[in-house]
Parts: sequence; structure tokens; C-alpha cells
Amino acid sequence: MSRLSREEKREVQQEGRLVPVDVRVAGAAASVDGVPLLTGPGEEPQQAVLNHLQRLARATGRPVLATVHDTRIGYVVPLQVDLDGSSSFTGDPVRLAAPAAEPKGQSAPREAAPREPAPEAAPAFPLRAVPQPPAAPPAPSVPPAPPLPPAPGTVQPPTGVFGPPPVMSTPAPAPAPEAAPVAALVTEEPPSDPDLDLRSTPTPTPARGFDAVAEEVLGDEPVTLTAEGAALLTEPVARINEAVRTGRIEAAAELAERTVAEAAAVLGDDHTEVLHLGELTAYISYLAGDPERAFHLSLDLARQRRQARDGEAAYGNVRSAATAWRAVRDPEHGLSLGRELIDLWSRLTTEDGPAADDIEELESARARMARLTERARRAAARNA
Repeated sequence: MSRLSREEKREVQQEGRLVPVDVRVAGAAASVDGVPLLTGPGEEPQQAVLNHLQRLARATGRPVLATVHDTRIGYVVPLQVDLDGSSSFTGDPVRLAAPAAEPKGQSAPREAAPREPAPEAAPAFPLRAVPQPPAAPPAPSVPPAPPLPPAPGTVQPPTGVFGPPPVMSTPAPAPAPEAAPVAALVTEEPPSDPDLDLRSTPTPTPARGFDAVAEEVLGDEPVTLTAEGAALLTEPVARINEAVRTGRIEAAAELAERTVAEAAAVLGDDHTEVLHLGELTAYISYLAGDPERAFHLSLDLARQRRQARDGEAAYGNVRSAATAWRAVRDPEHGLSLGRELIDLWSRLTTEDGPAADDIEELESARARMARLTERARRAAARNA
């Protein structure tokens, strides 16, 4: 099957379909969509592949499908890599096509051997896999206290393996519940309250924080710059965005740092374009796995925007800082950063801007502070 061009892939993605990335692994070398993938010192090619696919998923905000052709094990592995680095199979691995033997003394056309599912003894290709979730126990009469959930926005470390799995039987489907909720919803009478319009659609929440930056980076529209910044920044900003789209996060981070410094020297630290570049730099730091730097950059921007009485932009930077803060796992360090965040956040709720209308998000941050306090207490007790 011929490979799609970049433009064709973009059209398919706009239609909501995911296009598998073509991955080739041969010996110690690997490539993604025909581009050689460089491995770090001591890094296995399969680990470099997964790290690259995770960066692509985080940059695009959606899982990445990949078709891994591994000549070392002789299989083609269909794979999905999620934003947190976990991976799962999207189908059965099949054998790589091999040329048929030719009879002596005559030349015959080569035919590909038929593809078949991987047998149980097929060798594994060590990459990340998603562990199967345990079956949920029946609900007791008095529900126990739920465990502390992971904080939203947390970047999970990659774990596990991927490779041809053993052949397993398909689990039986779960029995249908006694009640039929769909039928009940269809047969129920609508509420008698005339002010309640079931046909109305909620107003979508505007993108803020890193979500807004990601939409700009991954969108098809060119970035709008001021007249002062257009001549200086159009080309480097386009290069930064392209590096993020293609998963070259380290290169994007280096280019963003250099561009911010050059723009600040020409336009000034508080210029609109310099502040905007700061938001992009913070987002890339978050993608690169440096949430603490992303936090400090975002919180400093929020202070500058608040001083300029731009409550909308200040709240967006606070939301970015909150996303980065939730990826800091050490409880003591998280408490220290959280105090800075909530102090500024609380001040914004008393001023003009959207922060006052979004108190639930602030309460969620305060709830995480309580969880961090309990985790720090338990850690101190264990070390005592």
C-alpha cells in the first residue's frame, strides 16, 4: 500500500480519522515515516520509537497509531500510543512477508508468504504495554471511601513492553443491566418546567492556558503577529510550530529560547509578542517533560499580565501554571509551588476577568493541596 503524503494525512486528520505512522526497525536502526530516528547513548531503538510517538501524541493532543515493521522478530505490530506514554495493540501482529524459494535452474516471480496471526510462542518486542484493569468488585451497601485519583494533567512515566502477544481467548461480554436506561429515557415525560429547554446546547468553554497555545500551534491558520513583530518573528515562529507538530520537542525548545531572547532585546520584555513567545516556550517546556520550568514561566507571565490589567490573559497563564503544577509529583515541592499559584489565583478572582466566574477550578486546586499535605504527612511518618 502506498504511503500518504503529509498533505493527505492532514486532510484525513481533519476528518477525525487517525492515520497510522509507518515505523521500521531493523537491527539497531529505526525510522518513522521514512525519516531516520536518532537514538541516545545506550537507548534501544524500540525505546526511541516509543518516546518519539509519545511526543507526537502530546504535541497533537490525541493518540498516535503506528504500524511497526520489526525485522528482528519478523512481525508487523499494529500499535496505539497514548498521551501518557502507554501503548496498546490495535490488532493482531502478523508475520512479515518473506520471499518464496525459487526452484533450481529457473527463475520464478517472488510471492509474499501469507500473513498469519502471531503464535503464542512468538518473541516479544520490548516496548510499553497498558496493563489490563482489574474487574470492578460489586458495589457494597455502604460504599468505601474512594482512593485519591491522579491529578488531571499529570504526565505518567512510560512503562511496559509491546510485541507479538500470546493468543488469548476473547472475554465474554458483560451481562446487560436489569434496567434499560435508554428505554427509560425514551419513555419518560419531559420535565414540566417550561423554562428548561432540552434542545438548547451549552456554550462551549473558550480554550485557555496550554489548550489555547496547542490550538494555535497545531491549527492550519497562520499565526497573527503585530506589525512590529511580523518581520522579526514570522519565520522563527513558523519553524518552532513545525518542530512541535513533527515531535521534535528538543529542537523546538532550543529555538523558542533563542527567539524569546532575540525578540526581548529588540522589542522589550513586556512587548505583546515577547509575552506570547513566553507562553509558547512554557508549553514546549511542558511537552519536553519539564513541568517546573513551565510552571515558573507561566506564573511569571500571569504576574506581568495582571500588572498590565489584562485579566483574561493573566487567567490563561494561571491555568497553564496549574496544568504544569499538577505534573509535579513530589508532595513537598508541589505544596511550595501550589502556595504561589493559589495566592495569585485567589487575587485574580477578586478582580475583573474570567477567574471570578470559574471558582470551581480554584477549588479543585485547593483540593489537590489537601491531598499533597496528606501525602507529605505520610511520607514524613515513614521516614521518621
